[in-house]
Amino acid sequence: MSLAVQMVSSTTRKFGRNWSLPNILTYARVAAVPLVAGFLSWPGEPWARWTALAIFIAAGISDFFDGYLARAWSQQSSLGRMLDPIADKLLVSAVILVLAANQTISGPTLWAAIVILCREILVSGLREYLAELRVSLPVTALAKWKTAVQFVALGFLIVGPAGEAVLPGSVMTGIVLLWIAAILTLYTGWDYMKASYDNVGDD
Repeated sequence: MSLAVQMVSSTTRKFGRNWSLPNILTYARVAAVPLVAGFLSWPGEPWARWTALAIFIAAGISDFFDGYLARAWSQQSSLGRMLDPIADKLLVSAVILVLAANQTISGPTLWAAIVILCREILVSGLREYLAELRVSLPVTALAKWKTAVQFVALGFLIVGPAGEAVLPGSVMTGIVLLWIAAILTLYTGWDYMKASYDNVGDD
């Protein structure tokens, strides 16, 4: 009887952690991916672009609060730690792919997008590999700046032509910031590779 009670208690605690507010914010960010992509793909309607931007900004804000609340309330969970970076990468990747498909970004700027996508995949694989070796790969300050620049760049590009009526040069601003993010991406990607090599080498 005692064992059964312990099992039920353990299951209840795990269920509670998985449905804590920080994790719910992460789930919402995953759910926002098809919404942003759908509105961004809506042909020729400025309101759709602004709606996509609003959802994208809300998702970005939730990315800050889910981690902050999880630490502040001691509600960190294995599921949250696993799903949080996946949600971020899904959102960024989906936005970049749709922006390329509707030609908001095209020509040489596609290379900046490719660099960002490749880095996201590389770092994800690297973190998974190092996790098996029980080696942590903390986020650097420069990587946080890269993420911030990338977020602002994608925001300008999401609103795209609809933003030109309010702020002329919105698309060009987004393109310039995307290139800056790509350059920071290359540097931070190399930094992560070097740090992981050093850590594994020390072992």
